[in-house]
Amino acid sequence: MHDIRGLNEECGVFGIWNHPHAATLTYMALHSLQHRGQEGAGIVCSNGEQLFGARGMGLLTEAISDVQLESLQGYQNAIGHVRYATTGASEISNVQPFLFKHSKGDLGLAHNGNLTNAKQIRRAIESQGGIFQTTSDSEVLAHLLIKGKSPSIKTNQKAALNQVKGAFSCVILNDNQLTVTRDSRGVRPLMLGKVDGAYCVASETCAFTAIGAEYIRDIEPGELITFNDDGVDFDTYTNEIDHRMCSMEYVYFARPDSEFYKHSIYNVRKALGRELAREMGVDADIVIGVPDSSLQAAKGYSEESGIPNEQGLLKNRYIGRTFITPDQSVRERQVRMKHSPIRDVIEGKKVVVIDDSIVRGTTSKYIVKALKSAGARKVHMGISSPPLKNPCYYGIDVSTHAELMAAQYEVKDIEKMIGADSLTYLSVEGMHKVFEAFDSKGECNACFTGNYPIEIVDHQLPEAKELKRRGV
Repeated sequence: MHDIRGLNEECGVFGIWNHPHAATLTYMALHSLQHRGQEGAGIVCSNGEQLFGARGMGLLTEAISDVQLESLQGYQNAIGHVRYATTGASEISNVQPFLFKHSKGDLGLAHNGNLTNAKQIRRAIESQGGIFQTTSDSEVLAHLLIKGKSPSIKTNQKAALNQVKGAFSCVILNDNQLTVTRDSRGVRPLMLGKVDGAYCVASETCAFTAIGAEYIRDIEPGELITFNDDGVDFDTYTNEIDHRMCSMEYVYFARPDSEFYKHSIYNVRKALGRELAREMGVDADIVIGVPDSSLQAAKGYSEESGIPNEQGLLKNRYIGRTFITPDQSVRERQVRMKHSPIRDVIEGKKVVVIDDSIVRGTTSKYIVKALKSAGARKVHMGISSPPLKNPCYYGIDVSTHAELMAAQYEVKDIEKMIGADSLTYLSVEGMHKVFEAFDSKGECNACFTGNYPIEIVDHQLPEAKELKRRGV
């Protein structure tokens, strides 16, 4: 996402069972999932009797030192997490995996997504004397797991999972077992793999590539898989299944070398670009993509339209996240530092520039201006997804309509505001036509249509009262 404060995924998770180098492989896998979260990272390991962990703030290399990683060697079971905060403050106490010591046994938990009834459950637990150590919604699930009264861990897990609503892909590490699960809509991805005879799971298959693991399949919505010394148990915690994978995972979040349901994200994004070319149909000399996530869509657009694909923008990979700078003028200068046009490619040309989305419009406006300053005769902006009109409550850090340009303005108004000669978004129908061609079983498109597939219970969330009024 290329905006002053673009969309950010909440996190990435990884788990591995019965491998002699569990901590090292987890570290390597998390490195491949770093794009899913840069605020903190952690690893929790098991020796079959107790859990041990290490975590810290920042990128993985900053969060976990060589000394910490060395202290986790020799354990065969591990889970890991990279975090971007959407629920809970950005502080060390909220960095996962969470590790809880309890009379019923140690518990490690890592979660990708957002629980939409977490505040309601938290109030109920606190009213019974429960104490929370963090502001993260994930700790609510940990409390429910520990509160279970059955001697069977799996029975308690099923009971806990059926109490929470929202999006979650979770890895749960007990003293002597690893459990992985996905919410009944499958909003956030989770994959099953195998390396050196050991099972592993990850938010994306790029993590498997990094450690030399085989990608077996996607874990299904509502599935509950348990790994222990007795083998593998495949089960479900609910029968109310409805596939609603987040559309933005395909459009932007996942790495292009990852796969969902055995289909390459690289090819999906090219197909989105091809569909956009069919809908857009403008006269131009070159097509360029905004680095990095839009390069595949630009290539697809070029292939469909016959307009040559060029590298017209360079990205400075050493600029940090600009949205954390409090001063608007400084942020705008940092945006200029981030993307630089190549004059020899642009000058005198009618340019189609492809991006994956527009959030607040600041970067789009700069790019159009920069291309025209570099001599572009015309700049046509093409977006390989529909207008982002609605907030996300399932694990993306945009929770109000006020943060979304397309929620406040019509396309023609946005076109004028960013200075483009034309602006075309891919239609919702065109996007889902592409997904269907890649055997998608169904997606969540709430950020485009306002059709939320999971109930929003926490009415303290921004705009939740409005959602309630609309019957969501």
